[in-house]
Amino acid sequence: MDRPAVGRTGGRTSRQSAWPEEGSISAFVALLLVAIFVLLGLVVDGGAAITAQQAAHDEAEQAARAGAGALSVDSLRAGTVRIDPSAAVAAAEAFTVAAGHPGVATASAGVVHVQVQYRIRTAILGIVGIASLPVSASASAVDVRGVTAAAP
Repeated sequence: MDRPAVGRTGGRTSRQSAWPEEGSISAFVALLLVAIFVLLGLVVDGGAAITAQQAAHDEAEQAARAGAGALSVDSLRAGTVRIDPSAAVAAAEAFTVAAGHPGVATASAGVVHVQVQYRIRTAILGIVGIASLPVSASASAVDVRGVTAAAP
């Protein structure tokens, strides 16, 4: 009569497992690592997106101000102050191009509106398939002349 092979498992053959859940810890660790990478990505890439959003808003505001400074020469000669719509749009869009994120500008009724949209690349979220995040901002400006508040 043949005796079964006795190994270090206390009488069981080496092919049998003492714990049927063997390997479940590996799956748990793998899922935990994915969750940690996603959270790290949200912190790092989310922070970068917030910073980019603030920068885009600053660019849009400055572009709108640059556009609002484009006054009509003809109206100045006539004694009035008006924004030249085509020069305002050109100045605002030129500012956005110089800032590195081309935007769209419009001018109507003395108000210059600027919209800036672009995408930033992610550093960590690309691991889970999110390669870039959208950034957009808009701002408006008007030309202000004269004294707007009383002196203290």
